[in-house]
Amino acid sequence: MSFYENNILPHIINCACSSSAIMETREKVVPLAFGNVLEIGMGSAVNLDLYNPDKVTKIWGLEPSLGMRKKANKNLAKSQVKVEWLSLPGEQIPLDDNSVDSIVLTYTLCTIPDWSSAMKQMHRVLKPGGKILFCEHGQAPDESIKKWQNRLNGLWGKVFGGCNLNRTVIENIKISGFSIDWSESSYIKGIPKFASYISCGVAIKNA
Repeated sequence: MSFYENNILPHIINCACSSSAIMETREKVVPLAFGNVLEIGMGSAVNLDLYNPDKVTKIWGLEPSLGMRKKANKNLAKSQVKVEWLSLPGEQIPLDDNSVDSIVLTYTLCTIPDWSSAMKQMHRVLKPGGKILFCEHGQAPDESIKKWQNRLNGLWGKVFGGCNLNRTVIENIKISGFSIDWSESSYIKGIPKFASYISCGVAIKNA
């Protein structure tokens, strides 16, 4: 990775993804994690304080960025839950089939280059009936906002580490072998609409 990706981008992402508005959305799903947990794109580990240590056995933190893993040290030091790093991308999850009880997916699916392959990997490692607990930004329902998302997507991705503004979160999860247990989608205040349409919820692995 470049100097920018390892030394500057982690600070930008950490600030953007740990704002009070974003943390409120994380609080809707992360405490639901249970058993052996896989967190995709753990980043600076801002979710750690939200896990319920009485429900979680261990956490595998998948994070390919060395800069983000370094940024996570402070949060890891105070964690009540055991965390094991997996330094590979979402398309290459190094875990056995049916070995994970729940997956935490927060503000990550937007940046994975081959999201479809990553979703297949998540389906593979989840146990039957396992759950994905997700909170992701994506394509807005309003045509005027969609147009801006499409216009800005290329430039936005270059600045923010490959992040995509216009992915269809719920649909992408459903076509990857999951059923939506519950979900809610809305714009969040304080962030431009082209980047603030957030979908949170729980998806269950189909047989």
